[in-house]
Amino acid sequence: MGFFKNIFSSSKKESLDKGLEKSKSSFFSKLNKIIVGKSKIDNDFLDDLEEILISSDVGVNTTLKIIERIESRVAKDKYTGLNELNSLLKEEIGLLLSENESQTSNDFEIPNSENPYVIMVVGVNGVGKTTTIGKLANQFKSKGLNVILGAGDTFRAAAIDQLQIWADRVGIPIIKQEMGSDPASVAFDTLTAAKRQNADVVIIDTAGRLHNKVNLMNELSKIKRVMQKVIPNSPQEILLILDGSTGQNAFEQAKQFISTTDVNALAITKLDGTAKGGVVIGISDEFKIPVKYIGVGEAIDDLQAFNKHEFVDSFFN
Repeated sequence: MGFFKNIFSSSKKESLDKGLEKSKSSFFSKLNKIIVGKSKIDNDFLDDLEEILISSDVGVNTTLKIIERIESRVAKDKYTGLNELNSLLKEEIGLLLSENESQTSNDFEIPNSENPYVIMVVGVNGVGKTTTIGKLANQFKSKGLNVILGAGDTFRAAAIDQLQIWADRVGIPIIKQEMGSDPASVAFDTLTAAKRQNADVVIIDTAGRLHNKVNLMNELSKIKRVMQKVIPNSPQEILLILDGSTGQNAFEQAKQFISTTDVNALAITKLDGTAKGGVVIGISDEFKIPVKYIGVGEAIDDLQAFNKHEFVDSFFN
């Protein structure tokens, strides 16, 4: 099928294959168990398949879409044997992800702009927010872009220290203040410095508190208003970081943040250490917000620009 005839970077593809190994092994282990003793794709088999997809954290709504698509294909094309199942699943999941036209691999490109491209990063503590910022900054720098970080998570001293470590590791400037400082003030200083230094990309960290949505919304709204005093259209990107290893909890976090902030990009981390890679399929489909990046390992280059074709190919091959 032409959908999958892409030429992938061999090193990137190997990293992706390795990162999805646990998810793939778990899924196909479950699939093989329900195939035993059965010879055709019938209603009983589809009921079992539905249970497997849901237990693989694909999500209920997306699972029902996939089952309906397979039912339709079986009826239309007269598929009955299980030997076609793998290609059917691969094609239908790939096509489902393709229906969100905005979800294309950006390969760490940023839109052309006279102003610095500002990314405000949000997400709860522990999802890999600081690590993702550091790896993202490294990717941008490797493309020859001037990057500056803003330590806007002033709620925890550790967050400031960790971001400083990443800034030193990547070799880029960071703007920070003392713990307890106003995060909006940090954002203002960062954007002011970015304009002065002709930065191409600015990445602003924020506190990872979600226990009080009203306070969170007010804080993030204030940061945005202050940034817009320096760069009127900023932040151009609000990137929500989700921990893929938490499965359905990642869905809940996405719902909470999307309801309180104008999230327009997603990054899903820690896919290598879990069998819950199906969460990428469900989140991609359900929220209609581009999954721009996925974390498939601990190495600095293991943050990848999400490519739905590569993802589905690695998952099923």
